[in-house]
Order: sequence, then structure tokens, then C-alpha cells
Amino acid sequence: MTSLPNAPTPASTQAAPARLPALDALRGFDMFWLIGGELLPAALFTWTGWSVWLLLAQQFEHSPWHGFTFYDLIFPLFIFISGVSLGLQGHSLSGLPPAQRKPQYVRAVRRLFLLLLLGVVYNHGWGTGMPADPAGVRYASVLGRIGIAWFVVAMLLWHLRTRTVVVLTVAVLVVYSLVQLQWPLTEAGSLNALLDQALLPGITYRNAPFDPEGIYSQVGAIGNCMAGAFAGILWRTQASAPRRRLLVLAGMGGGLVLLACLLHPYYPLNKSLWTGSFTLLTSGLSVLLLLVFDLLLGQRPARLSKPLYWIGQNAILVYLGTSLVMWSFSVKSLFGGWIAASPVGMQPLLQALGLLLLQLLALRWLYQRKLFLRL
Repeated sequence: MTSLPNAPTPASTQAAPARLPALDALRGFDMFWLIGGELLPAALFTWTGWSVWLLLAQQFEHSPWHGFTFYDLIFPLFIFISGVSLGLQGHSLSGLPPAQRKPQYVRAVRRLFLLLLLGVVYNHGWGTGMPADPAGVRYASVLGRIGIAWFVVAMLLWHLRTRTVVVLTVAVLVVYSLVQLQWPLTEAGSLNALLDQALLPGITYRNAPFDPEGIYSQVGAIGNCMAGAFAGILWRTQASAPRRRLLVLAGMGGGLVLLACLLHPYYPLNKSLWTGSFTLLTSGLSVLLLLVFDLLLGQRPARLSKPLYWIGQNAILVYLGTSLVMWSFSVKSLFGGWIAASPVGMQPLLQALGLLLLQLLALRWLYQRKLFLRL
């Protein structure tokens, strides 16, 4: 059985690893469903009336409470991907003098605070603007959650042996799950709601009893990022044995999915509460998706997959654009006449395709000029 290495090579002596094309494509695939791709199944059902599109459209809605849909995977997959990038780097700050550590710390803290800030800006997009009253601001956010998870995982990997981090991650996830189960897994009665009402500043999402990006569920999200880091470490350390790497990662992904399914009757999958079983399932599926993309794309981007790279290398900018840019207004301004002149059943599909076209053209322009928003 392949084991994780004891400790990574210090950052000062290790060359930066090559970029993993499959990871960029997977990131683009993940974000595609946030920029308009999620509209396609419902639009195709409206046009064709085929029940298969209705079934697919239902997978692009979040589970109302317990349960799981494909759309529930989008957010944890992005967190997982950020962890993979950390694992591929293999940095360690242990043993380095303070002068060499400082730039890494400064970058990590800057990235954390920028993501926290951008998350708040995103929350109040679509023309409403950030409230003047600090008590009316929603501070918990998707980008903030990603930033916190990445920061915690980076600090652990930079200072502890990998095996120690593995043991710590398992122990924390077990305790996290057992403690969460001591409270009802309900909207108002959960531990998530108790902590958010007591400690979370500002408002919650839709003024609910708890925030889906609130305090307690952050621990589960860190588990997703850590799973990604372990996958990245295995990918890097098993680079010379691709078949063994495939088997180890497939076993890791499949094992996590199986464990989550076995736990579900007793510890339900729940994205809103980010239950431990949800962390296990989404981490396992993320590992398997990474393997699928590597098998399909290898190390060279295929012509048909290039749009995924346009999206994947500007993922944060793409996400911010869904809140700060009114793409639907641009689609109406450019194509509204043609869309209105088309059959009624086809109009939602044309609207979705126009939305995707404008964003992909903008991202292609940025990609060709190597203009990327990277924190």
C-alpha cells in the first residue's frame, strides 16, 4: 500500500511544479455550471419536452434539506481543487529562517483577507450594494469559506509532517461529526444555528437561523480542502508510477463515497449543515472527477476542452462576474430581438446560450492575453 510522505521538501529548495492541465479543466468544468451551464437542462426540457432533460434539470437545484444533487457538489469541488493545488506545491516552512518564511505568510494572509473582502462584495452584488449599517452586512460567504479553508490547510502542511496532518484531519472530522449529531439536524435546532446566532456577525443568508457558510460548517469545508491536498500530495509523489497513483486515488475516492453512503441513513448528507457525511461524499466524488479528467485530457488540452481552460484559469473572476456583471442585460441588448422572434419554447435555450457565449468570448480574450485574477 502506498503511503503519504513524511515531510515535503522545503519551499526554498524545491522547484515549482508544472501546472496540471486536468486540474485547470476540472476547475473550468466546475465553474461552467455557475455561469449559465446550469440553465441548459431546464431550457432543453422547455424546448423538447423530453423527460430526460427534466431529470437532469432537477440535478441543478440544491437539495431542499437532506439528500444530494449534482449541484450540491459545485462548491465543495472548488474547495477541493484549491487543496489539490497546495498538495502539488509540496512546500514546507519547517526549519526555514523567519526571513524566508515571511513572504509566504504575507501572501497567505493577504489572500485570506482579499477573499473575505471579495466574498462580502459578492454577497451584496446584483445592484443592491453593501448596506451602510454594518449589522446589515452578510460577512459569511463562498469566497470567504474558500479562503479560510485554504489558509488553515496551508498552515498545517507548511509546518507539520504529512502523516501528522492525516491523523489530525481524521480525528477532527470524527469529532466534528459526533458533536454535530448531539443536536437535531434541523434548521433552527442544529449546532450550526446555535453558533451562528451567538457568534456570527451581521446577517445570515436569507435571514435564516443559520448561514450555510457559517461558523461550524467551516470545519467540514476544511476537510474537503484537506482531502484535495492529500490527493495533490499523492499525485506529486507518485508521478513516476501513474498506474499506482490511479489505483491509490481511485481507492481513496471510492472508499470515501462508499463510507458516506453507508453513513447516510444514520448521519444524513446535508449541504446546508455541511455534515461530515457530506464532506466524505463530495471529497470522494471530487477525487474521482479529477481522475476522470486526467484520463480524458492527459497533459495536453484538447481543442474541444479549451473553453474549460479559459474558465478554469480565471475562476475567481468568473465567480465575481456572476454577481457584479449583469450578463442577462447584455444578452437582451445584443440578441433580444432575435430571441423574441424565435419560437416561445426555444427562447430560454437561446437566452442561456447567449449568456454562455458572451462570457466565454470575454474569458477567451483574457486567456489569450494572459490576464488572470489570481490571489
